[in-house]
Amino acid sequence: MKTLDRKLLRDLRLMWSQALTIALVVASGVGGFITSFSAFDSLWWSRDVYYAESRFAEVFSSLKSAPLALQRQLEAIDGAAHVQTGLAQVVPITIPGVSDPIAGQIIGLDPAEPPRLSLVSLRSGRMVASHGSGAMDALVSEAFAVAHQLKTGDEVTALINGKRERLRLVGIGLSPEYVFAGLGGSPDQRGFGIFWVDRKTLAMAYNMEGAFNQVTVRLGPGASEGAVIDQLDRLLAPYGGINAHGRDQQMSDVILNSEIKQQRVMGTVLPSIFLAVAAFLLNVVVGRQIASQREQVAALKALGYGNLAIGGHYLKLVLVIVVLGLLLGLALGAALGQGFVGLYAKTFRFPTLHYRLAPALILVAVGVALAAAVLATLGAIRATVLLAPAEAMRPPSPGRYQPMLLERWGMKAWFSPPLRMILRTMERHRLRTLLTTVGVAMAMATVITGAFMRDAVVVLMDTQFGQVLRGDVSINLLEATPARALQTTAHLPFVTAVEGGRNVAVRLVNGNRHHRGAIQGKPEVPDLFRIVNLDKQALNAPRHGLLLTDRLATKLGVKPGDLVRVELQEGRREVVHLPVTGTVHELLGMNAYMERTALNAVLREGDVVNQIMVSVERGHEPELLNRLKELPQVGVAISKQVMARNINDVTARNILVFSLVLTVFATIIAVGVVYNNARIALAERAWELASLRVLGFTRTEVSAILLGELGIEIVLALPLGMGLGYLLALGIVTMIRSDEFSFPFAIQPATYAFAVVCVVVAGVISALIVRRRIDQLDLVSVLKTRE
Repeated sequence: MKTLDRKLLRDLRLMWSQALTIALVVASGVGGFITSFSAFDSLWWSRDVYYAESRFAEVFSSLKSAPLALQRQLEAIDGAAHVQTGLAQVVPITIPGVSDPIAGQIIGLDPAEPPRLSLVSLRSGRMVASHGSGAMDALVSEAFAVAHQLKTGDEVTALINGKRERLRLVGIGLSPEYVFAGLGGSPDQRGFGIFWVDRKTLAMAYNMEGAFNQVTVRLGPGASEGAVIDQLDRLLAPYGGINAHGRDQQMSDVILNSEIKQQRVMGTVLPSIFLAVAAFLLNVVVGRQIASQREQVAALKALGYGNLAIGGHYLKLVLVIVVLGLLLGLALGAALGQGFVGLYAKTFRFPTLHYRLAPALILVAVGVALAAAVLATLGAIRATVLLAPAEAMRPPSPGRYQPMLLERWGMKAWFSPPLRMILRTMERHRLRTLLTTVGVAMAMATVITGAFMRDAVVVLMDTQFGQVLRGDVSINLLEATPARALQTTAHLPFVTAVEGGRNVAVRLVNGNRHHRGAIQGKPEVPDLFRIVNLDKQALNAPRHGLLLTDRLATKLGVKPGDLVRVELQEGRREVVHLPVTGTVHELLGMNAYMERTALNAVLREGDVVNQIMVSVERGHEPELLNRLKELPQVGVAISKQVMARNINDVTARNILVFSLVLTVFATIIAVGVVYNNARIALAERAWELASLRVLGFTRTEVSAILLGELGIEIVLALPLGMGLGYLLALGIVTMIRSDEFSFPFAIQPATYAFAVVCVVVAGVISALIVRRRIDQLDLVSVLKTRE
């Protein structure tokens, strides 16, 4: 073995604890990168493979009813490669032993002619057969079946066109249209399910033999999605065609892409912080290690070793530490990535959601880690190996000592001698103090970033279910009904308050910008279903114009006072121009609001409603929901309490796991920064500390001088870490924001306190370890070393 290699092993043995903590920080950075990006890559890959294999459509439209003969005209649309028509209805579902309200999307399948687009795949069981006597055959979506522990052979009841029908589950299926299945975009897998039944039977139940109410289109090569949508709308307009749109507004795809985008952001920002801290630690440790071996470097140069050989020796030292961290990080990232994909498999349903760790991802992680480590240590290595042997044999030139700034200001009497010693050391090594403080602050910022996600979810749930939805049950009617239905609803048992709404599909246009959505008609001062901004201020619905969410106003390029072209997609499908009266910053959706009777006047349809929000006497909600199931005009009744509970079950689990992983990583960083700086400070000042012991200072007093510096640096890092955490969290919220969803930015005082505790505990643990080493100092050998 070469002499320098033996020296390398000896150095690693002496600094094993420092090398291990640095390797753990590198492992945290690489592990975080691999975890997030491999989960993102697995989702992205699974999505693309599934979409291709299942021939997922690219344009979607709903309508009231159109004859099948129209399909030939739809197939002739320029740019449409394949057109598929279908039947679908949202109906109430009842499961034996389950009292919670459940909505089901009933979709017709033709056993004799399987679909050509958005293919339904079987997970178990068989496909539906033509309906005979008794219960109807049905496939059920996998997420819903798992949530309710349904299996082949079970039966549920559906209220189809006012008549209760038994559905016999013959299989469990998947569809690319419902990779994420939730009503209105909410992750409510218990309250919303997909059921595929015999199309002919479904058509007979709704008197739609020879008709359809759903259209999906797959585009040809080079086709314009916008042009296809315009042609589709024109052909379907006489039949009540509503809002043809592309995948960018298909709810399942929107939610899935939002999750992929979030993973990409989290996999970029946080691992960058970890790797930056690892580079900082390597720079500090290696730089001070080399500085402490000046005489050894000089002796090696005098013996004939060149700069390249000596520099290579210290690079090997760095690379050994980094490679150890890389191996740990790759293994940790792969394990956590598989775990995250397992969590996603419970929310996003694919036939095969396989975890894959792409070789390119490994190469990127290795390259970034090695580059950060080498670049961080080259300066320290270069500064020492270029010294002439005679100069390197001499100790470093002593610093210029002078009273510290506070002493020159006449504040010397304010500080005890030990504290003055601490402050003088910090002032004379300002860069070291700054870097240590910043390193601890970055660790604290990472803890805040992980924990603030929980705060954001709390704000989101409180805003949507405490401030916006103040009623207890939302009732969606099958079609617009005269407003006297509000009085009828108010007389139902246990109803204490009623509020009606009218939602109408529209296309909003400003110049060459447009948006397909809906105008929500509300009372002028809504109370049960309010318009609330992020400051929790309730706004009124305007009578003479539109109130837009700020994201929608930005997309359309309008501001208060501008006119918007409103193309109504219902009724007479007229075109009107309405002014923008204001904007509101909401969390969910791109919404437009107007006072209900004013919207009815624009539609020229009389005073009608198609949504009713009610408040219910406490404890009597189940009775009302059972009563609503008997009303034929009711499409779906949704319980706010049940929906909030179901959503929280999903989000709480994912956020808790993610926050826990970040907290562990951040704690490793904090320990790495604090412990390494304490160990290095001990090595550099061992002679001074031993001298103080000989002069009569106790072990506690000597420890206080060294650890007091670390304590002050941690105290300085706390406010800086809070600020960095705030900015980092704000940056992440900004990057994951989408048109449909604005993640709330909220950091509670408890989150800052939690981050402070994590950093302080890491500091205390590091201090205890270093204090033990101070107590074990061999005074004679330390003092002889200086000689």
